[in-house]
Amino acid sequence: MPAQTERSQQWCAELARFQASAENSAPIVVEGKLTRMVGMTLEAIGCLAPVGAVCEIIAPNGNIAKAEVVGFSGERLFLMPTEEIRGLVPDSRVIPTGEVYNVPVSDAILGRVIDGAGRPLDGKGPIEGDECISLNGEFINPMQRKPIHEPLDVGVRAINALLTVGRGQRMGLFAGSGVGKSVLLGMMTRFTTADIIVVGMIGERGREVKEFIEKTLGVEGMRRAVVVAAPADNTPLMRIHGAMLATSIAEHYRDKGKNVLLLMDSLTRYAQAQREIALAIGEPPATKGYPPSVFARLPQLVERAGNGDHGGGSITAFYTVLAEGDDQNDPIADASRAILDGHVVLSRDLADAGHYPAIDIEKSISRAMTEIVTPEQQGQANTFKKFYSTYEKSRDLIAVGAYSPGHDARLDTAVELHPRLVEFLQQGMNEAVDLDRSCATLEEIVNAVPQQEPANGMSQHSPVQQS
Repeated sequence: MPAQTERSQQWCAELARFQASAENSAPIVVEGKLTRMVGMTLEAIGCLAPVGAVCEIIAPNGNIAKAEVVGFSGERLFLMPTEEIRGLVPDSRVIPTGEVYNVPVSDAILGRVIDGAGRPLDGKGPIEGDECISLNGEFINPMQRKPIHEPLDVGVRAINALLTVGRGQRMGLFAGSGVGKSVLLGMMTRFTTADIIVVGMIGERGREVKEFIEKTLGVEGMRRAVVVAAPADNTPLMRIHGAMLATSIAEHYRDKGKNVLLLMDSLTRYAQAQREIALAIGEPPATKGYPPSVFARLPQLVERAGNGDHGGGSITAFYTVLAEGDDQNDPIADASRAILDGHVVLSRDLADAGHYPAIDIEKSISRAMTEIVTPEQQGQANTFKKFYSTYEKSRDLIAVGAYSPGHDARLDTAVELHPRLVEFLQQGMNEAVDLDRSCATLEEIVNAVPQQEPANGMSQHSPVQQS
């Protein structure tokens, strides 16, 4: 009996040792293999991983590439690489890592330039963070969002006075290529007051990154800025990650009570990157070649900006939107206009005429303006637009000499005011005009309207006055 007891104790000790060893060992990972690669899409079988998870692909020569799961069909996983890959062959090993993309952040990230994966591009060494943020952000209950009630000075006279932006608002800059979206965005970067500036350069020309940092932000601006650069030569997935990372960094500082200015150039390139991925994995196109997932992704990104809960910070966001072929009804432009809090439309005709910034004031609107300005300023803005629009509608008649004064009092006033209206809308790229000066100049122009044209923007014979 003593011998049996001793052997039993030895067996128990061995079992305990094996159990401890099993608990401390790394989990078993089921590897798969690469079976197909078409364009930027990879297909793997033999392993399981959720959508959004990271996998390592090991080529026979030992090179390791990382890819993200973007879809599946039966036992096949669809993966998209996060960087350019070479040297892959059939049956390369595919190993799920069990990780998702998280980026470390801290105040050390201020003044830095990073890519869509959070890796530094400025040669200043690694960025150490005391916490990690997810690229997907967190849902905010719309009932807990702080309303937009405070105007934001963006330093551009036409926007300050006629399209007043509120802190926490999401605005779009709509235009075709080469009309001045990026330059106007740069003006607002320099002139807008904010605690933190987050710039997302998504899918644009690579040379613009350094120019934007050196000429637009400058040394002082970079001290409170973070630049996320995912140029056009990056993979579609990295461009999407760049936009999501810029928004996540802005959310991180908003949650700390900071007023953040988020600038993204451009929202269209983000949508195009999602289109490339969706079409590559077999999603059918819907509207002009854009699959339905594109129009689901846009509001998911844009809705993350804005005000936080009461007592928190804010994210005021400006997104450039490329209207392909100057078509303002382009699917992405139309979808973006529906989910943003306002839009500034830039006109190619005005740009070609040397009118800068080329803001088409008739087609632009700020949906939050009525909540953040006085009724007097709203009336003055309406009066300004009324006379500007009156002149534009009669421009051809005036140009051919068919106009003669004395027949239409409103048109006479519009013709008289037109030089001042155009001068008000123009502004130098390095000239900052604050909110107070913008409103004061607008008031001066409206006060010059003759008495037969009421300054509140209503006709003398309107039903309101007749009653």
